[in-house]
Amino acid sequence: MENRKFGYIRVSSKDQNEGRQLEAMKKIGINERDIYLDKQSGKNFERANYQLLKRIIRKGDVLCIHSLDRFGRNKEEILQEWNDLTKNIEADIIVLDMPLLDTTQYKDSMGTFIADLVLQILSWMAEEERQRIRKRQREGIDLALQNGVQFGRPKVLVSDEFREVYRKWKRKEITAVKAMQEAGVKKTSFYKLVTILEKEEKDTVHI
Repeated sequence: MENRKFGYIRVSSKDQNEGRQLEAMKKIGINERDIYLDKQSGKNFERANYQLLKRIIRKGDVLCIHSLDRFGRNKEEILQEWNDLTKNIEADIIVLDMPLLDTTQYKDSMGTFIADLVLQILSWMAEEERQRIRKRQREGIDLALQNGVQFGRPKVLVSDEFREVYRKWKRKEITAVKAMQEAGVKKTSFYKLVTILEKEEKDTVHI
């Protein structure tokens, strides 16, 4: 049976376009039906199409990925998957933007050692960069909090205009729909604001 060449593409969300990776795969002669795509995070390998590809790929087949970070984000899992594919399944892997990571070129022990070494270094660098990004994000959040920046949903504030509309609605002078129109708020916001005002009234009575 003739060896097959597969492509694997991962984009991290439905907003990202996979076109660039897809074109790169086609240029090296991979049939579109043999290109597997996952649109989800690279935090682990629990991806439907990747797992399907692993069930199909056989000894001597070639798996092409655009870059190492498309393969995954976790260093240990990348290395584990790499070894599973190249040593257990005995397939080859080509990383298109890193010519040194092309196991079809290495059929001796020294070549395999070089590829494994490069993979270890790149995986370590990718993880270090992620740690730096997380650290910078954390520092930015801490600084913003110190400067009084509020995160999360903004608090719902009751305006004087809404208080007047609320009083008319409570006196049954206008319907709830009319009150929403006059206040310029949607149904969910209207009842949230009503709850706030009712709580205020209740607290005032108890005082």
